Order: sequence, then structure tokens, then C-alpha cells
Amino acid sequence: MCTMNTSAGTTSTGTTSDERGTHDWREAGDAWGHSANDWSCLYEHYALDVIAAIFGRVGVGPDMTLLDIACGSGLAVRHAHAMGATVTGIDAATDLVDIARARTPDADLRLGSMFELPWDAATFDAVVSINGIWGGCESAVDEAFRVLRTGGRIGISFWGSGPPIDMRECFKAFARHAPEPHFGSMKRLNNISAPGVAEEMLGASGFEVVERGQRISTIEWPDAELAWRALSSIGPAVPALRHGDPGAVRRDVLTALEPCRDDRGIYRFRNDHRFVIARKP
Repeated sequence: MCTMNTSAGTTSTGTTSDERGTHDWREAGDAWGHSANDWSCLYEHYALDVIAAIFGRVGVGPDMTLLDIACGSGLAVRHAHAMGATVTGIDAATDLVDIARARTPDADLRLGSMFELPWDAATFDAVVSINGIWGGCESAVDEAFRVLRTGGRIGISFWGSGPPIDMRECFKAFARHAPEPHFGSMKRLNNISAPGVAEEMLGASGFEVVERGQRISTIEWPDAELAWRALSSIGPAVPALRHGDPGAVRRDVLTALEPCRDDRGIYRFRNDHRFVIARKP
């Protein structure tokens, strides 16, 4: 369960279909797993509100099978398992998958690409992808359609355009220190935030769109050190940290985050979180 990838691929599970020949999905996995402990403990819970919304709409519960595409370190997997579902997941980051397996040993969690799912057609009752499918990921939606049973539902989430959108200035700070190609790929991935784009992607794969909704993602850190550890654990931080001066990157990101600090010193990071629900006819 990741937010965005670091170059021309997806969030944590691969590359777009027209880039497979030049960009290995393992590169995205390497980026998202670069600080797996911090990501899983300090950042991944950003998605709790949208997970709850999506789970209710796709029918997560006992006696159903669920696939989580780009499962990250398994927060959604753990919650679905607690609700009685039989849960399967896939992600490109080895260390994140390892953490997910430790959290939910009974789940079937695999390392791999969301563009080549290793399951037969019509295997699952529901599919979710929490910030795992973005612009340019049409073939991943095709794969989700293939493995979903007739009548099953898919729920995907992604960042909206706000308000609120506290991440905008932080991501701009990372981008200023990253190689130029990174900015173009991020823009392409984020076009899913435009109204109708996600619905068009799902419809093109054969889904019937049921609902579009919104939640506000809220994540908090008690001090600047933990805020930096959390933000520097995300995939989009990697190009900046490897290309630029890490000290300068930290300074600029924390400066961008400063408006989020309240009078108690807590950094409260709030962002527009969108989701779309669709059905396989």
C-alpha cells in the first residue's frame, strides 16, 4: 500500500505497460522498500479512513476472498483478515512483503508485479488497491478484472487535488532535489486525481463504476525527527535522497511541513484521499 513510485512505473508494483521493456518493476520495489521499517510503522496508517470506506463498499467480511494489489507492508491485509476474509496480496518491495507476512502469517502474500498477477481468472470475490494504481496503469486494471469473479467489486484509492493537500509542498521539495525525469513521471501518475480519469480507466477494462467518494487522510507525528523519518521513507523521496544532498532535502521538506505543526508541536498531515468503486458485470 504505497503512495507513488519513484520513476516511470507504478506505486510499488511495477511499470506501465508501454515501459516494461525499459523499466524493471523491481526498481519501484527497491525504492519503496528502502526504509521499510519506518514506512510500515510511521507512514502506512495514513490510509485508515479510506480502507474503512472501501472495505464496507466491496463487502469485506467472513467467507470472502480478497486480493490487495500493491499491499505494501500489509495494513489493509491485517484489517481484512481481522474482519474474517481470506486475504491475498502482492507487492514489488521485498522488505515490505516480509513485514506484511510477519503481521499476518495466514495471508498469501507474494512478491511480484501487478501487471502479471500469478492467479487464475475469476479467483477473487473482491480486489482493492490502496494508492497502488495510478495514471498509466491500465494493464494493471485489466489484470484486476481478469482475476475478479463476475459480480465482484474493486476499490481503488488515490490522492485528490485538495483541499486539503498538505503533501503538495513537501513533494515539491523532494522534486527540486530529484533528477528531471522524475518530475515528468510523477505528473503522469498523478493525472488520476483529475475527475473522471479513474472511472475511465476502470470502464475501459470492462468494469461498471458504482461510486466515487472522498475521505481526509490524517497522519500525525510528535516531532520533526519522526516526521522526517516518515516522509523520507516514501518511494518519491528516493530520487532526491540519492541525487541531491540529504541534509538539504531534509531542511527543505521540514520547511514545507512547518505549516502543519500545531501549538503543541504535533505535525498533522492532512490530504484529500479519493476512491472509486466498480463492479465486474
